[in-house]
Amino acid sequence: MKITIREQILAHVDVDFQKFTAALIPNIDNVLGVRLPVLRKLAQDIAKGDWRLYLETAESEHFEEVMLQGMVIGYVKADIEEVLGYVARFVPKIDNWSVCDSFCAGLKCTKNHKERVWDFIQPYLSSRKEYEIRFGVVMLLNFYIEEEYIIRVLQWMDQTHREDYYVQMAVAWAISICYIKLPEITMSYLKNNTLDDFTFNKALQKITESYRVDQTTKTIIRSMKRKRK
Repeated sequence: MKITIREQILAHVDVDFQKFTAALIPNIDNVLGVRLPVLRKLAQDIAKGDWRLYLETAESEHFEEVMLQGMVIGYVKADIEEVLGYVARFVPKIDNWSVCDSFCAGLKCTKNHKERVWDFIQPYLSSRKEYEIRFGVVMLLNFYIEEEYIIRVLQWMDQTHREDYYVQMAVAWAISICYIKLPEITMSYLKNNTLDDFTFNKALQKITESYRVDQTTKTIIRSMKRKRK
């Protein structure tokens, strides 16, 4: 008798890990408690088989089931347009930072199709939905923080102007990576931007938390913190 995907997931539930994960993602209540390496292995196996049928019929009741779908999309070998079609159908299922960030990091096909994927993510960056914007921002920080794109990336960061916590934190994270990779261009931006105070100060904090930034620079960055009005 063939074991279903859900049964394979349920076989690896860890109650202690469930409590740990649930505490990290407080805005959802459907975490089973399965470690990511287990899901990655399952996703790799699915991607080698009839992954299209899986994605068309996959269940999405549990956090891990949604996470698994995102991983499978990242692993499949297919034409970029077909992959982006599945990405577009998956993004509306994102309802937490963990699925969002794991999904984005797994879309390594982006590296070979930079301009096409850049065009694809633009509508998400302009969205009014929290996790659609976070998807766009996290895609930028994963694949586009390099000289060719840095000015456009920083322009997008400056245009978000959202009070959604998970958008603000993603923008702060992205700007910190911009600074670590391209400090001069990013410092110029930090001195002249329209970020809200929370996002700006979080970006500074994340820069100072990096081991790739020296102590002298960290002192300068800390001095730029905005006082709360």
